[in-house]
Formats: sequence, C-alpha cells, structure tokens
Amino acid sequence: MGYIEEIRSKIGHAPIIICACGCLIFNDKGQVLLQKRKDNNQWGNPGGIMELGEDIYQTVTREVKEETNLEIHNLKLFNVYSGKGQHYIYPNGDEAYFVNVIFETNSYNGNLKKDSESVKLNFFGVDKISSDVTPTFNDILKDLMNRR
Repeated sequence: MGYIEEIRSKIGHAPIIICACGCLIFNDKGQVLLQKRKDNNQWGNPGGIMELGEDIYQTVTREVKEETNLEIHNLKLFNVYSGKGQHYIYPNGDEAYFVNVIFETNSYNGNLKKDSESVKLNFFGVDKISSDVTPTFNDILKDLMNRR
C-alpha cells in the first residue's frame, strides 16, 4: 500500500495536501506530450504523487517512466502550482489540494508506451491542445500558452 492509500484508509475522502511532480516533455517539433488519464478521461501532463523519502527529481523521473516509458533528462523547473487551481476531487470522491512541481525538458529517450493509468499518449502543438484537460492542468496550460 502506498502512502496516499494508507492516509486514505484512515481519513476517507477528506481533503489532503499532496505533493505531485510532473513534466512537460517537448519533441523536436516543439510539441508537448500529454496523457489522457483513465480516471477522468481528460488530458494532462505525465506525472504523479511523491512517495515517502523521494525528492522531486526522483518523483518526476519515476512517474514519467511509469506512465510513458520515457527516461527524461536535463530537467528545468517550469513552475510550482498550488492553491485553489490545484484543488481536485477524484471520481471516487477523494479530495486533494496539490502542490504541483512542474518541470520541462526536450531531452528524453525510450519508446513511448502508455501504462494502465492512461487511455492515450500524444504530442500536441501548444496551440492545438484540447480544452478537455484535467482541472489541475488549466494553470499550467495558461503559463504554457504565455511562454510559447
């Protein structure tokens, strides 16, 4: 049982603060990799929740490898997100406020392969990203649009 599952077994669906890490992975065309999540059928960046004892770099590299099969390198901090824009209620009723550490890179290797948490993995032009994104990705998308 992971850390969050252990906490949930004690507190149920009550709101908790969770540290998450993700990455905006750009290909040589400047397109960004997005994951269509199985739990809410919406798009967002690959990433996930920190486990006990991990640092943010271990979290993001582990989560990206699990969800995309890619090994990422030369990470640059994109931004850190928190507050009301990072509030999320999972389909099962679990409620969370994320402190979301987002990196960016164009340095990666491996063959793209989705895991059990994903419906699809696709690269998109920044101006072609669907409006059907997971709510916590909205702040990230706004910054992404302003930077590119």
